[in-house]
Amino acid sequence: MDLNHPHHGGVLLFLFTALILLFFLPPFAHASSSSILSDINASKLRHSRLFKHALQRQSSIEQLSDLWTPLSNQGWKPFAESTSAFSSLPESTGFIQVFLDGGLNQQRMGICDAVAIAKILNATLVIPYLEVNPVWQDTSLFADIFDVDHFVNILKDDILIVRELPDEYEWSTREYYASAIRSTRVKNAPLHASANWYHENVSPVLESYGIAAISPFSHRLAFDNMPIEIQRLRCKVNFEALVFVPHVRSLGEALVSRLRYPIVENINAVGTKYLRQVIDTKDGHGAGKFVSLHLRFDKDMAAHSACDFGGGKAEKLALAKYRQTIWQGRVMNSRFTDEELRNQGRCPLTPEEIGLLLAALGFDNTTRLYLASHKVYGGEARISALRQLFPYMEDKKSLASSEERAHIKGKASLSAAVDYYVSMHSDIFISASPGNMHNAMLGHRTYLNLKTIRPNMALLGQIFMNKSMSWSDFQEAVVEGQRNRLGEIKERKPKQSIYTYPVPDCVCQQR
Repeated sequence: MDLNHPHHGGVLLFLFTALILLFFLPPFAHASSSSILSDINASKLRHSRLFKHALQRQSSIEQLSDLWTPLSNQGWKPFAESTSAFSSLPESTGFIQVFLDGGLNQQRMGICDAVAIAKILNATLVIPYLEVNPVWQDTSLFADIFDVDHFVNILKDDILIVRELPDEYEWSTREYYASAIRSTRVKNAPLHASANWYHENVSPVLESYGIAAISPFSHRLAFDNMPIEIQRLRCKVNFEALVFVPHVRSLGEALVSRLRYPIVENINAVGTKYLRQVIDTKDGHGAGKFVSLHLRFDKDMAAHSACDFGGGKAEKLALAKYRQTIWQGRVMNSRFTDEELRNQGRCPLTPEEIGLLLAALGFDNTTRLYLASHKVYGGEARISALRQLFPYMEDKKSLASSEERAHIKGKASLSAAVDYYVSMHSDIFISASPGNMHNAMLGHRTYLNLKTIRPNMALLGQIFMNKSMSWSDFQEAVVEGQRNRLGEIKERKPKQSIYTYPVPDCVCQQR
């Protein structure tokens, strides 16, 4: 090789630079290259035989009509009466503070429980403090997400609420409780504590100091053996008092309108569009309708599930390393094989699999999908299969300009709030796996009798492992397995969440 030749010299320089980067870059750089490999492998289909037939599917008018038809009246209605048993509120026993962690939907449930505990103790609730999310670093406050005036007004006959503590208690801050052990902090509340526990352990703190700060607080109130007025109050908070701030509602309304009434635009490539043109059927079988899909397929979910998603050895190693770093190996699923996990329904559906499920149920390629997800692991490479099956798939970026999205940029909670709003206004909602968004949406849509698809995870896990199954057999198995899982009433069982299963606590029989 002539080292003086400019081309050869460039090659040597490139190789030398690559070796330097390989050996001297920090660990996260190697992880980044693994992610790139993972993204490349993510584009490979895992169910190519089924996928080929799904692309050629045809749905009958009757099938589409059944899918889009709203749920029939199931004999109950939301409980609309006042939850207060008193004509006026009793004298307050003191101030209750709560500090809520988690994402938007977990915090939402915590807010409902905080109102219930304030009612149980006849205390005044301070607008809940939302912790900074360690994953997304979201610093949004309660007032940044929820309409405080509406919240206070709806609950004014149930409990006393203050936006801020009086001056005499201004020392009671998050920083104050983080610095040392404090007598006004209650940190030993057990999971799913009873009402009596709060009477016995929090009331004395209120009596002594006039204030009690409960932290941690997530899932600190039981769902069973509660007075019916407390249950209905929790429902009232969740389904009536918690309304998003105006700019979130405004953006959500714009997205819903654009999904129902798309405008014509030429499309050159994926990622350059603003709105897609759709076929105007005007036949009532899907015209102006859309499905909201929550993939719940981010890196955290993929790693914690310990399932194999077909990304090859690089992906397995990257997820195992991430799992070890974040949870130090404390993931029970990692003890099982991929086959065992799928048989038990513990593996979230990939975008390809959720697409096959929707296709088997009868949704055709003119169906409009709204993608309600924060971030999909594998990126566009993994979403591409779903996009091929459903080319009219949209999200916030495709439906709204960057100027319209400015208020929610970098705010995971506000972004999730917009997705929540759009999902509540969709004709059908489906989630790729159970989780806080799935649970919150299932409960809220059940309360309003709206159609929601609950994937039969165990069945789908088993049939996706059968690589020889024909499309007709797959479709038959899916339709049968999803029977009575489209929003039909499922009453709450002991220990189940009232926020996921609001029947019978939150409703009453129609007369």
